[in-house]
Amino acid sequence: MSDRLFIFDTTLRDGEQVPGCQLNTVEKIQVAKALEELGVDVIEAGFPVSSPGDFNSVVEISKAVTWPVICALTRAVEKDIQVAADALKYAKRGRIHTGIGTSDYHIKYKFNSNQDDILERAIAATKYAKQFVEDVEFYCEDAGRTDNAYLARVVEAVIKAGATVVNIPDTTGYCLPDEYGAKIKYLMENVNGVHNATISTHCHNDLGMATANTVQGVLNGARQVEVTMNGIGERAGNTSLEEIAMIFKSHKERGIETNINTTRIYGVSRMVSSLMNMPIQPNKAIVGRNAFAHSSGIHQDGVLKNRESYEIIDPKDVGIDDSAIVLTARSGRAALKHRLQILGVDLSQEKLDKVYEEFLKLADRKKDINDDDVLMLAGKDRTAMHRIKLDYLQVTSGVGLQSVASVCLDIAGEKFEAAASGNGPVDAAIKAVKMIIHRQMVIQEFLIQAINKGSDDVGKVHMQVEYDGSHYYGFSANTDIIAASVEAFIDAINKFVK
Repeated sequence: MSDRLFIFDTTLRDGEQVPGCQLNTVEKIQVAKALEELGVDVIEAGFPVSSPGDFNSVVEISKAVTWPVICALTRAVEKDIQVAADALKYAKRGRIHTGIGTSDYHIKYKFNSNQDDILERAIAATKYAKQFVEDVEFYCEDAGRTDNAYLARVVEAVIKAGATVVNIPDTTGYCLPDEYGAKIKYLMENVNGVHNATISTHCHNDLGMATANTVQGVLNGARQVEVTMNGIGERAGNTSLEEIAMIFKSHKERGIETNINTTRIYGVSRMVSSLMNMPIQPNKAIVGRNAFAHSSGIHQDGVLKNRESYEIIDPKDVGIDDSAIVLTARSGRAALKHRLQILGVDLSQEKLDKVYEEFLKLADRKKDINDDDVLMLAGKDRTAMHRIKLDYLQVTSGVGLQSVASVCLDIAGEKFEAAASGNGPVDAAIKAVKMIIHRQMVIQEFLIQAINKGSDDVGKVHMQVEYDGSHYYGFSANTDIIAASVEAFIDAINKFVK
């Protein structure tokens, strides 16, 4: 058995299923190229039959990247498989990822079927996909809650039908690590022809055990892991790419190697966080703001004497350079361009000039410019094509005073003004915007987060707005949190007002 562990990244498929994290095709290509440079083996680029946008993303990613396998997800349905094959026509190496639920929960309640019928559908889907591509991956959805004996029957049958990879998902994040490891071991020992295919893990984090389950799967014979950057994904998320990469890099005694260039982890992590508007929790392993921070006096003393006293990972191994160039108002374009390139962002000279102008304005307002600030500035041009833009905002507020806001919106080049009072400056400003837009909109979620710390920091605002029964997500970042709130509201409105 090879000790090469294949990294299957599903940031652009499972990760993008997080509400508010949807990317356009240009952004997906940017992430895909960064993943290629990171060294992932397989990029799951989308679910082509689900929407024209997903179909087009798979097509364009197939054209944009060179050596990773490009994978397209389907159900065990002929139409799905046909559409996936069409989407993969430009892929240098394409893979169709098809499958069906195998647990009693899925068989009885989702499909109203039986084990024999599901087995036949699994075989038929695999054979049909094999007509289009040589590389076929089959997933046994909810394998974590599937009886091992039946799961082995399905795995053996789809390998015989031509599957090159078989995915054993813990779809609900239910398994304990020893249970999941034992499940993989059972398959390795009881499936005839198991070594003719690669067994893959795909673990969810509902109980906080996605990474632990994945590690146990690998230690018991799986040689592909399905992961996402920063562990993003449906519900509580997926197994984190950076955690798996660094676990096996740190435990070289296990003899398991990946192709990941770990020095690129930090940059890709920040880029994905910025593009998907998905903050990274400060205590997140490997890439969190506090991952290499030490506040305890005992820890600080130990690290100063010998880093390995309290750090098992050298920050440089994941792309965090202790001697990184510090960006200030006196930094030039070259320094800014260098930092952007480290973070995986390449800008044309024209765009760099525009970002640099905004950088200087921000640097005058802030003491320190960090990576999240830089990525926020680089991403500002995403709102340039918005039909509705904030022209100006003026707020009067204070203790003992009623908050009043005056707003001017630029809507397709025409200016509209309104003023309103409210329960605080943000409420007043939002009411003024609503007076101009004239739509029945309800803010469902409103999250404010400081990027770093300090009263001069840039604040990120994430907002979920309900309109006409659908939900739309807005995002903005600004040193003025009231302005950021209004901009996030307008960002959401732009997604349904045409």
